[in-house]
Amino acid sequence: MRRFGTQGPVNPEQHYIVARTEELTEFIKRVKEGRYIVTFAPRQTGKTTFFQRAVATLTAEDLTYFPIQLNFEIYVDCDRSEFYESLTKQISKEIERVFQKRGETLDAALRHFLDNAQITNHLSMMEFFEQVQHFLKDGENWQKVVFIIDEFDGIPTSALKGFLHAFRHTYVTDTTFQCPHSLGIVGVKSIAQLDYDRSVSPFNIHDDFALPNFTLTQVQELFGQYTAEVGQAFDPEVTEAIHKQTGGQPFLVNRFAQILTEEMDIPKTEALTMTHFSEAHERLLEERNTNIEHLLTNIRKDRRFETILMQIVSYENSVPFNPDNDIINELVTYGVITKGTDRRCEIANPIYLHCILQAFKPIVNGLERDYFPEDTDGFQYLTDTGQIQMERLLDNFRDFIARAGFRILQVPETPQEFIGQHLLFAYLDQFVTSVNAAMYMEVPTGRGRMDLIILHNKRKYVIETKIWRSDRSYSQGKQQLATYLSTEGVMEGYYVVFDHREAPDPRAETEAIDGLTIRSYVIPVVQERPSVGAQR
Repeated sequence: MRRFGTQGPVNPEQHYIVARTEELTEFIKRVKEGRYIVTFAPRQTGKTTFFQRAVATLTAEDLTYFPIQLNFEIYVDCDRSEFYESLTKQISKEIERVFQKRGETLDAALRHFLDNAQITNHLSMMEFFEQVQHFLKDGENWQKVVFIIDEFDGIPTSALKGFLHAFRHTYVTDTTFQCPHSLGIVGVKSIAQLDYDRSVSPFNIHDDFALPNFTLTQVQELFGQYTAEVGQAFDPEVTEAIHKQTGGQPFLVNRFAQILTEEMDIPKTEALTMTHFSEAHERLLEERNTNIEHLLTNIRKDRRFETILMQIVSYENSVPFNPDNDIINELVTYGVITKGTDRRCEIANPIYLHCILQAFKPIVNGLERDYFPEDTDGFQYLTDTGQIQMERLLDNFRDFIARAGFRILQVPETPQEFIGQHLLFAYLDQFVTSVNAAMYMEVPTGRGRMDLIILHNKRKYVIETKIWRSDRSYSQGKQQLATYLSTEGVMEGYYVVFDHREAPDPRAETEAIDGLTIRSYVIPVVQERPSVGAQR
């Protein structure tokens, strides 16, 4: 039986796999046109899998294409001479492998050439490929070499410019039988990022190829393969929730499915429901898989990353998306942020947003014991039938903020603009843990807004939070919440707005909007600690 794959490249014999038919068709079209193609995307987005399948599809259709596939990861600590010495051997082995796979034998002349070839620099590499093209001619038929390089970031810096100049020269040379016919470069860092001395890139002839995250339709296709083989269905709401939470990030989609289908011991006769989703989501957030480890390692590399990420989370206007800014460029490279429809930065998906908030929040904020009145616990906010009394719970949070007063400004390492939302998140997190509920974020952007979903006893509670901007924005937020509730089939929603103005206007009101009940709060956030005289 196949499974969902998260360890390296996947293949259709062992794993459920997204076909990416449109992307494959477009890639093969560009190869046939002789393009030099470059794809740079974050790790674990399916790049290696895609290019392996693309080459296999191409050569199955037309044997005149001769693929040479290499991985430069092994060269990360090599110098220039070591790189070219090994490159000779690796290309020669790959040529032999292709012949063997086709059931063909190398002729004596090609064998002798490969055994004695020596690539020492980019000039001898050009000569090597010219000779290879000569040997791959069969009468009037020419093999077209397709050279695919995975993990291109591993190339030694000292070899980078000459290597790229060589292929640029090949590309612009007016020859019918250029070798390679097409070049594919695959990596995480862009060529501009690899060109560390900031000189003009010599590879300005490349053709960028985008490999996006999975669409909802593709996730449905992926899960549908499992259902067809095993018989266990994913509730449509579960599929949509997984796509929302992961943003279609391939590793996270497959890891979610792994937990649900392999690790939770759910009988195969049961459909996978939102209750199962909630548990799987909690497990995913609590584990430290390779994708999350990469995320956390990358965002902690530079203290400036925390500053800009918290600005993206805290401000409704966010940060303008400027790919020429080194910090933004690097966070995009790591897959942490992306460009929103309004050309501002967004966090890539809600799971990453959760991890970012957890990574940068203080372990203890000093106010945990004040969340609830003495001698009370979370269960006192449940009805006799086990439903959350959300209005009472949020009324208490409002009162807690008033009780805490200026002390909320003493919470360490938390931007003041975000302190209200941070405390609400921490407060609700403590509550859901105490009553064995689950909570997750719905909107990936941050952007001064945070939508929290609580699942408990098969019921969904929606809380939208924002920072006060204006009366108009406040009213618009209610309507946005009502629209969202309608799509989710939820009849009640909760809207919490934090007011940082010097003269705040506290509110607590319940109203009907489009037949739905909206409970709204405007909660003042203390601006500064009172003077010593005022405290007496």
